[in-house]
Amino acid sequence: QVQLVESGGGLVQAGGSLRLSCSVSGSIFSINAIRWFRQAPGKQRELVAGISSGGKTNYADSVKGRSTISRDNAKNTVYLQMNSLKPEDTAIYYCNADLRPWDPKHWVAGDKSDYWGQGTQVTVSS
Repeated sequence: QVQLVESGGGLVQAGGSLRLSCSVSGSIFSINAIRWFRQAPGKQRELVAGISSGGKTNYADSVKGRSTISRDNAKNTVYLQMNSLKPEDTAIYYCNADLRPWDPKHWVAGDKSDYWGQGTQVTVSS
């Protein structure tokens, strides 16, 4: 069973900072990319940032220069440091992992699949 658990959301004033964490646990063979998405009320879910297994990163234009995604492979944890937060950053932030699970019963890796966390609320007040 693979689990993604986000933490670090909360209420912050405009201009403030938050550090989101995404911990990936369970029976895992390999993790490829891990991404952060967000969804504001009435809007579609959008990609915020992503990081590959090798550390290559990409950011949405809306957060570029204000956010940093990083990865601790030993802990299977990804962080999203967000600075200079704006009210328009208010959303539920979801962690997404592209990984291959491990089947210990059959001693085989499963197909690559997408996994999602439950989300963490970020609210930025003006």
